[in-house]
Amino acid sequence: MREGGNQADRATEVFVVHRNLLFTVAYEMLGSAADAEDVLQETWLNWSGIDFDSVQDQRAYLVRITTRRALDRLRAIKRRKESYVGPWLPEPLLTAPDVAENVELAESMSMALMLVLETLSPTERAVFVLREAFDFGYDEIAAAVGKSPAAVRQTAHRARRHVDARRPREVVAPSQARAAVESFQRALETRDLQGLLDVLAPEVVIISDGGGIKQAAPRPITGADKVARYIVGGLSKTDIAVTCDPTVVNGSPALLIHVDGQFDGVIALRVEQARITGLYYVRNPHKLTHIAAKTPLTLR
Repeated sequence: MREGGNQADRATEVFVVHRNLLFTVAYEMLGSAADAEDVLQETWLNWSGIDFDSVQDQRAYLVRITTRRALDRLRAIKRRKESYVGPWLPEPLLTAPDVAENVELAESMSMALMLVLETLSPTERAVFVLREAFDFGYDEIAAAVGKSPAAVRQTAHRARRHVDARRPREVVAPSQARAAVESFQRALETRDLQGLLDVLAPEVVIISDGGGIKQAAPRPITGADKVARYIVGGLSKTDIAVTCDPTVVNGSPALLIHVDGQFDGVIALRVEQARITGLYYVRNPHKLTHIAAKTPLTLR
């Protein structure tokens, strides 16, 4: 009886040590915190029943289980998205300021990059995430995705080339990002069209995710003039008070939006060259469950 208890205690201890890493792997593969939590539950059930003496590298073994479960779920999610109403955005995570200070982690979690990852196949996404974000070796990734190391190397090269052609490239200083967010917040709360035009980049895009539950633009809107007029026009139609609270979401600056005192959604912002190039507005209430408390994340 004691041996069984010790086994369970060891399983729990090791799993807890690596839990934040496993969640980060699953979330970056799926873009959904709810699905990532389900993957961790499946990983735990598998992990708790293994023979520890047969496992040489516990961290690698846990990542392997998580990756395989996430791959299965990613294929199911892709089918689910086909019937999703309107644009789909990743589920936003409230993150601690230290995530934003970790450039590598912040970029890998950003809304902009995660949308690019949506254009990869499930296997390409798994390989890219494990290699580029978590720096796993090709042999480790091959064991996780069920491919040969040579095939994984080719997949990694193809995925990296695909992502590099589409990912945002510039990393701005935190002070520049804060200034842009403050200017956007001020213009939004006062419905200042010119103020919005001053802070939006010419190529800015706004993507709204209401999930068919909350009103949202049916497709992305591109261009500073169109985006500014869309925002101001939407606010001008009704006599409502909009207030914003600065925060950090997915390692990037964001605003919690309140309408007449009620929480309405979160806007994550992408800032490049001191101007806003991306606005990602999540209003779907089913995707806002991880905004109340900070989610611990790690790449190692």
